This record gives sequence, structure tokens and C-alpha cells, in this order.
Amino acid sequence: MVMQKFEVKGTFLMGEDWMPYTKVIAAPNEKQAQERTYTVLGSKHRLERRYIKIDGVTPVKGE
Repeated sequence: MVMQKFEVKGTFLMGEDWMPYTKVIAAPNEKQAQERTYTVLGSKHRLERRYIKIDGVTPVKGE
């Protein structure tokens, strides 16, 4: 399975404020990049999926 790198941008709820984030995620496709973003942010910040918003997923070029 070929892994690509995707840049995932969005916001997540921290306290009462929505904080922006940008993550570079290695995944086979965009859908898996979204799922891994939910997993990483949810685990790190103890958030449910409804508190994580993904605004865009773009492939990283040049790597």
C-alpha cells in the first residue's frame, strides 16, 4: 500500500475557543487522512469527533 502525505487543516474546541490546526498525515487516501486526524487529535486532546472540524485535505507535493 502506497502512503501519501496530506495536509489537513481545520479547528478543534479547546475549552470555549475553537483553535486552528494544521497536520501533515501519512495515509493511503484522503478519507484515511481524515480518520487519522480524528484519531490523533482526539487521543491527544481527549476530544470527541464532534469537537474536531476538518476544513480541507490537500496532498503534499514534492515529497
